[in-house]
Amino acid sequence: MTVSIGLLGAGRIGKTHAKAVSQLESAKLAAVYDPFEEAAKEIAAQTGARIDSLDAIMNDPAIDAVIIATPTDLHAEQIEQAARAGKAIFCEKPIHLDGDRVRDCLKVVEETDAKLMVGFNRRFDPNFAEVKRQIEAGAVGEVELVQITSRDPSPPPAEYAARSGGLFKDMMIHDFDMARFLLGEEVVDISAMGSSIVDPAIGEAGDVDTATVMLKTASGKIAVITNSRRATYGYDQRVEVHGSKGLVSAENKRTTTVTVANENGYTAEPLMDFFMERYVDAYRIELETFVKALTEGTAMSPSGIDGLKALELAETATTEVAKARETAKA
Repeated sequence: MTVSIGLLGAGRIGKTHAKAVSQLESAKLAAVYDPFEEAAKEIAAQTGARIDSLDAIMNDPAIDAVIIATPTDLHAEQIEQAARAGKAIFCEKPIHLDGDRVRDCLKVVEETDAKLMVGFNRRFDPNFAEVKRQIEAGAVGEVELVQITSRDPSPPPAEYAARSGGLFKDMMIHDFDMARFLLGEEVVDISAMGSSIVDPAIGEAGDVDTATVMLKTASGKIAVITNSRRATYGYDQRVEVHGSKGLVSAENKRTTTVTVANENGYTAEPLMDFFMERYVDAYRIELETFVKALTEGTAMSPSGIDGLKALELAETATTEVAKARETAKA
C-alpha cells in the first residue's frame, strides 16, 4: 500500500516534511496547499504533487492522510476538519497554544476515531532513540535523574517570540516531551525559572530567552531542563540519564568526527548550527513511523495526549515564570 498524503503548509517545516515523504517508498505526496502559491509551487516542482485548495485536499477520497505544517493557530481547526473527513493526521507541535482548545480538539479526534500523531521529532533522533532503548534494556537500572540541554545558536526576532506562545510552549515543549519519554512516568511537580538576558526585546515582548525547569514524578524521579536562545558555539542538544546502575548520554552532533591535536591542544568540528540540519534524520524517521503505523493499523505515537501533556507542562512553567516576573517588578 502506498499512502497518499496531502501537505498543508509549504513553509520551512513543510518543505522539510515534503523532502522526507519523497524519501519513503511507501508514501507519496499527492497534493500541497499554501495560501502563498509560490511556496506551494516550489514543493510541487520538487515532488510532482499538485497544488490544490485546503477543502479539495480534505474532500479527496484518494488522499489517505494529511501533514499539518501550517501556523500553530490553525492546527486544531485543521485537525478537526481532517478527522471529520476520515484522514489520518500528522500535525506539527503544538496542537494549539491553549490547553482547553487542545482538549476540545482531541474530543473530536476521539469521536471520529481518527488517527493522530504529533510531531515531536526528537523522539526519532537516532541518538536519543538509542538512549531510550538502553533505558528499556536495563543498562542504567532504575532511572533517577534526567538532564536535558537545549540551546539555540541565536534568538529569534522579538516579533516571533511575541506570537509563538513563548519559550516554554515553542522551544522547551520539545524537552518536556523528551523528559516524559525518558522518565517513563508522568510529572507531578514542576518548578520553573526564566530570564531575559540575551535579547532585551524578547523580554519587552513578554517572553524569556533563558530558562531552567525541574520536574519530579510521583516515584521521585527528577528531570532538569535548561534552555537558552544563545549558544555561540552552535546548536547545543544533549541528554543524560543517570540510573541505579550507571549512566547513558547522547552528545552533540558535528559535521564530522575529526579531531586535530597539536601544540595548541585538541580542536574539533563546530556543532551543527540549525535544527533542520541537526534533526534531518529524525524528520524522515518520524514520518516513516507515521506511515508504518497507518498501514499496519498500530497506535500513533507521540499521540494527541502526548501533545496535551507537554503543553500542560509548558503552560504551568509559563504561568510560574510570569508570576515571578510580576513579583520582581512590584
